[in-house]
Amino acid sequence: MSVDTHATHPPVTRPVTGEVSVDTSLALYRIMSTVRRFELRAHDLLRQGLLQDTVRSGTGQEAVAAGVASAMRPDDHSFATYRSHHHLVARGTPLAPLMAELLGRENAAAPGRGGSTRLLGTPLVHVNDAAWAARYRGGDQVTVCLVGDGTTDGGALREALGFAVAWNLPVVLVRESGDSARHAAVDRAETHDPSSVVIDGNDPDEVHLTARAAIERARAGGGPALIEAVTHHGAGGAPPRTGRDPLVAYRARLTDRGVAAEHLDAVHAEVRFLVDAAAEEARGSGWPELSRLYTDVWSDGGQAWRRAPLTGRSVDAIPRPPAPSPGHGSTTPVRPLPPPTP
Repeated sequence: MSVDTHATHPPVTRPVTGEVSVDTSLALYRIMSTVRRFELRAHDLLRQGLLQDTVRSGTGQEAVAAGVASAMRPDDHSFATYRSHHHLVARGTPLAPLMAELLGRENAAAPGRGGSTRLLGTPLVHVNDAAWAARYRGGDQVTVCLVGDGTTDGGALREALGFAVAWNLPVVLVRESGDSARHAAVDRAETHDPSSVVIDGNDPDEVHLTARAAIERARAGGGPALIEAVTHHGAGGAPPRTGRDPLVAYRARLTDRGVAAEHLDAVHAEVRFLVDAAAEEARGSGWPELSRLYTDVWSDGGQAWRRAPLTGRSVDAIPRPPAPSPGHGSTTPVRPLPPPTP
């Protein structure tokens, strides 16, 4: 018997507002400060000619990164688009390997293979893989995908939303939206009927509370959600104008709540020290060995890995939340998985 997930797990259709604890506020401020300093330092290295690639930064979008990351559990999964440094920093990626990745050095997160460049929209089709895998293993992890304006008109968005709704997957899509593209993603989401909401992407409290509600709903079996965070992006790594700078605005909010300016200054000083130390460690690393070119690739260049049999539990043993009943949410029932190809 199917169950109406909208009744048991009300969709998040309005921003969740309120005051977070002082400890949470300070954690958000620290994350935002670390993200800002990391990306400014990366642009410094670029201007010094130490990066072979450009730096596609998320300066001005720190509130989205901090708010979403702080709403996730450590074992939740996240995917990000090509402008993703701020999300990696916010999730707690060690700073030195991340900076070394931009420099293409040996001690990098992916020994210099990734750099700063990523492809638009590609994480959207992989996010369902991670969510489905978590369910296959019997876990309750939620997968969050963070994308930008360039994904709105691509087919990957529709495919990801449609698949996530059909399988009622624990997925939350977060789109960092510029003013010119406001509501576009939510308009498309409504055609697939996930929980969708437009929020102020410059307000870390609102981002945190709304993301937390959507993530916990997905974890409980309520299905996917889409959050459109309307924010601003500083050109060339430069911070936004003061009136639109989320870091400046949040500092003012914290001081209004009684947090001493000296405490916030100390946070900035500590963050600056940590990021600068990470940059120096990255610069001191050597270049990857040529043998790295032959690691993590299929030995003969073939596709035999695609025909490898599934191991572990039977696909019939995968636990699935009940599908929404007709007329409420998705009308597409959860279908049984096909057997693995021999």
